[in-house]
Amino acid sequence: MTNSHTETDRKTTRRAALGGAMALAAAGLAAGLPAGTAHAAGTKGTTAGRSGPRIGVMLYDGFSLLDPTGPVEVLSRLPGADVTMIAERRGPVRTDTGHTAVVADRSFAETGELDVVLVPGAGNCGTIAAMENPAILDFLRRAHRRTRFTTSVCTGSLVLGAAGLLGTRATTYWASKEYLEATFGVTYVPERYVRDGKVITAAGVSAGIDMSVYLAALLTDELTARAVQLAVEYDPQPPYDSGNAAEASPELKELALRLLADSQT
Repeated sequence: MTNSHTETDRKTTRRAALGGAMALAAAGLAAGLPAGTAHAAGTKGTTAGRSGPRIGVMLYDGFSLLDPTGPVEVLSRLPGADVTMIAERRGPVRTDTGHTAVVADRSFAETGELDVVLVPGAGNCGTIAAMENPAILDFLRRAHRRTRFTTSVCTGSLVLGAAGLLGTRATTYWASKEYLEATFGVTYVPERYVRDGKVITAAGVSAGIDMSVYLAALLTDELTARAVQLAVEYDPQPPYDSGNAAEASPELKELALRLLADSQT
């Protein structure tokens, strides 16, 4: 019994110490910020008397896990942000590997007006199914009429294209660039993210984080976006310089696509 109480006390002490350290650090940092910007240090609530952005992140069968969850990690840190996973139906939605599911808290029918909608990409089967799903396409068209920004990650741009929402320039997963141009008459731009009016498309998977930091600045301000980037410690320094398809060998591209295909259900 004594050991049990001792371990409980230790855990309580550790939690208190960690919480106190983080609170002191936040307070100290906030004190050094210019007037009116202390909210960037982590205070929840509203900015300038207004609630934060309403962001709907779409899920559908076979989506790629990081496509929605990377941006959510960034966007959910914005002051007052209301970030919700949405899908055709409430409940768990399984990823392309089949190993993981993410819960959609609202159905399309339960989703009100959004400031931002984000469409993730998927493997071939998931992307094609989404492009052919009337419920997804109809929802996107309705939401797009009132969004401030309509966004996608990876092959999510193809879903936006199927809904008729792309403009003249966009990006997507590198292996889908020819399909993007041939099918939708869109000029593929080999950048991490591309803005065309209120449509912002991101390249493959991890590029969604880059796009979401940029989007954070559009929804708030640069200082807040920079603070959020620091809060999630987004400072990528990969061990290999092999993430740019334009510089990759044909053999590496072939292996990359085979690994993706083999991992998908």
